[in-house]
Order: sequence, then structure tokens, then C-alpha cells
Amino acid sequence: MLVADPVPQDPRSEVCADAGRLRGNRDAGVTVFLGIPFAAPPVGEFRFAAPQPVQGWSGVRDALSYGPPPPQGGHFGMDALSQDGADDWLTLNVWSPEPDPGAGLPVMVWIQGGGYVVGMSSLPEYDGARLARDGGVVVVTFNYRVGIEGFAQIEGVPANRGLLDQVAALEWVRDNIRVFGGDPDRVTVFGQSAGGGSVAALLATDRAAGLFGRAVVQSAPGTFFSPELAADIAAACAAELGLQPTAVDLSRIDPRQLSTVADTVGATMGQWTHRWGLPAHRAIPFSPVVDGEVLSVTPWQALADGAASGVDLLVGHTRDEQRLFSAMTGLLGEVSEEQAATALRVFAPGRDGERRYRDAYPTAGRDRLYELVHSDWLFRMPSLHLAEAQAAGGGRAHVFELTWQAPGMGGVLGACHGLDVPLVFGNLDRGQPALLIGQAPFPEAEALSARMRAAWTSFAADGDPGWPTYDTDQRSTMLFDTPSAVTVYPEEPSRQIWQDHAFAALPLRQ
Repeated sequence: MLVADPVPQDPRSEVCADAGRLRGNRDAGVTVFLGIPFAAPPVGEFRFAAPQPVQGWSGVRDALSYGPPPPQGGHFGMDALSQDGADDWLTLNVWSPEPDPGAGLPVMVWIQGGGYVVGMSSLPEYDGARLARDGGVVVVTFNYRVGIEGFAQIEGVPANRGLLDQVAALEWVRDNIRVFGGDPDRVTVFGQSAGGGSVAALLATDRAAGLFGRAVVQSAPGTFFSPELAADIAAACAAELGLQPTAVDLSRIDPRQLSTVADTVGATMGQWTHRWGLPAHRAIPFSPVVDGEVLSVTPWQALADGAASGVDLLVGHTRDEQRLFSAMTGLLGEVSEEQAATALRVFAPGRDGERRYRDAYPTAGRDRLYELVHSDWLFRMPSLHLAEAQAAGGGRAHVFELTWQAPGMGGVLGACHGLDVPLVFGNLDRGQPALLIGQAPFPEAEALSARMRAAWTSFAADGDPGWPTYDTDQRSTMLFDTPSAVTVYPEEPSRQIWQDHAFAALPLRQ
């Protein structure tokens, strides 16, 4: 019997990382390595601990499939995706067009969003192949702990464990990315929504200093918690199980059960507005905590004090951030006058915030006012204020706004929250965000996506996305649309309403 000669293996599909050899898969001009552990499984003796070093292995480890996601909340059915029982949640993925130690390519490290309660790097919208191949960059995505596991204020263990996971992933990049073709001295961290908030937090923590030289913040939420508020919410979660918010008590509970408990508390936060304030009005049970250890101050204060003056910043938001959430809650086009007035009274800054919104937007109806104040409080103004704080602290910032009205779902969602994700990654036909884009306008969407990907990868390469830096005189802003254009920051009425607001750590109301 004749036996065919074995097909020579592409040597670029194997690399030697610090913990051992890895075998990836070469496809369509990119080599992909999936499910690489960057820290030990955070279970057993490491439950609720800071990330611990990963154990090495002998031989060649296949890196051909994503690692299991961390326990998830039930939003969008994400909990069903994390029920396989595996506990090695802290893994990362690498896409490289040239996995050669001498390639010296820029590196882009993605942090996904999900309200700090859901999120996993294995979602199809975060596939980094196209961004890596077309942009000539190495793309890294990873999992980090969310919900109670990652962000609850638990007695006896470090706060902000999800942020510490992110630092550990960046340390892995520093120590290993060269063998994948990346330059550890040209690392850009980028993230959207809670991922953008995480990037903002990393800019403010000493533990991440030197791990990246550029940062992209997309739609950063303005919610950072005081220790007292975070501890009170954690106590409510533990009380659902008849327990105390201690590591001793909670470590006895299956992580997936804790995710269910967090969902229960999140769904009933409206009953706690008298104690928890603004996060309860928006059902936000977890956020980074200004704990005095990982985070000494909020990102806005840190940047204004010059903490990130040596880091290039690209920051922005979508025009219609709130509209997706209004659609999800059945309020799109259905906001009552009472609901609009309540939103203005609760979320607008200052004693006369409601009047200022009504004066600044005299033709806006109740739906528009409701959308504006929610968009501004949660995403638009926190993102803008990061740029202003960076400029005040002597750093460089570039500002953008996505204004393209996506035609998916009949075009009713406009330039809503999350629309930037498929455009930046170029994954226009997969994942939940791709539903916003629809099928008919693909040439238009492809052209816009190409412009955004070029801006992001150019920024990662040399710090210049293609338009002027932001300052408080010119306020130069790139509007991503068809066509795109550079203009003065367009949300001027909102900017003026919020210009004196400080995004301080949110307190516990006694």
C-alpha cells in the first residue's frame, strides 16, 4: 500500500511562549492562536483572588479553540454560553499576519463590554482576523471575570478583580507577544462600553503603567462606584442566599449560581434608588470601584492630574447611544411626558438640569429629551470628559463621534450603542451587532468600516488616526458617516450643560 508523504507543517503555526509551545492555525493570511491561558483558573484556593501565574506545559499545546467564558449574567442568553462547567476562564486569543519574532508589528488588545456582568472573547463579532490582516497589526482578545466574580466588593479579597485580570493579560502581552510578531513597545489597548470603561480605569491605575502606550475608549460609561456603594450592593447579593458578602461565605457557592443571584438583584434595583441612587435607576449592579488600592481616583481625575500624559488617547461615542436600550425596554417612541421629566430630574446635572435641557433643546419632544439625557449621562459626556481631562493633564487626545444611521432593523436605531463594534472589527455579517447593519447597504457599510479600521490601526501604528488632536479651543472631532468629516464637536448644547460636572465615584445614600 502506498502512503502519501506527510504534508509539511507550516512553521509559522507554532510558537514558543513563556509557558510552553503553542500550535495555531494559519488561514487566509492570518495565524490564529485561541484559548491561551494567561493566568491560573480562578477557582478553588484562587477563588476571588488576584490572578495567579499559569502553570507551564510540556510538548506542544493546541491553541485551536476558544477557552470557556467566565460565568455570565442572563442578558442576551449569555448565561447559556457558559454552562459547560470548565473553569479555565482566563484565556486569550491572538491573530497575527506574521508570527515572526522579528516582525515588530503594532499590537491591539481588545477589552469587550457587557455592563461588567456579561462578556466573552469568543463572540463572533470580536474575531480579529480581518482587523489583523488588513491593518497589519497583531490583535489580542481575552476573557476577564465579570459580575460578582470580577467586580463585587467582597470582604477579604481584592476589589476590581476583573481589572486585575486585564492587567494580567497585558502583562502576558508584554512578556510573550514578540514571538507572535508583535512589538511589546507598541501596544494599544482598546475597548467599548464596559470595555471602554475598563480602558479608562487602566489609564488611571499604576498597575497598568508601561503596559501600553496608546488607548482607544469607545463609549465609556461614567459609572465608577465608591467602596461603600459597591459593598452595599454586594451585601444585597449575598443576602439573597442568606450569606454575608465575605470570601469565606461566597466561595462555597457555585459561580454560575452567583451570576443568577446578581441577575435577581439587578432586576430589582429600582427598589433601592433611595440607597443606591443613579445606578439603581439604570439597573447597574457592578462597576469598577475607587477602592484606594487598584484605583485611587476616578479616570477623569487621574487624567486631569496628568496620570496618562504619556499615553496617546483616541476616545469617542455614538450619536444615539440610548436608542438601543430604549428599544430593548419597549420605550422606543413610547416615552411618556412623566418618564421624560423624571429622567431629566434624575440624570441631568445640577439643580436646574431639567430646565437647561429644555432650554437647550426647545424643539425636542419627550422621546428625544429622554434619549439625550440618558445618552449624555451614561456614555457621551463621560467619553468627552476623558478627552478634556487628558488635554488638561498635558496629554494628547483625538475625539470621534459615529453618526452613521445604520439601516438594519428599519433604521430606527440610528447610530446606537454598539454600532461601532462591527465597523471597527470589519465583521459586518456576524454576531448580534451585525443585526444593526442589515444586508442592503453593505457597500456603504464596508466603506465606513474600512475608514474606521484604517483610523484605528494607524493610531496603533504611530498615534495618528488621521485628524487633529482635540483641544478646548478648536474641539476638532471626526464624524464617522457617509461621508465622514472633521468638524467642531457637534453635541455643543449637551457639552455646555455638562461642562462643570465632575464624574465622581458614585456614593451610597445613607
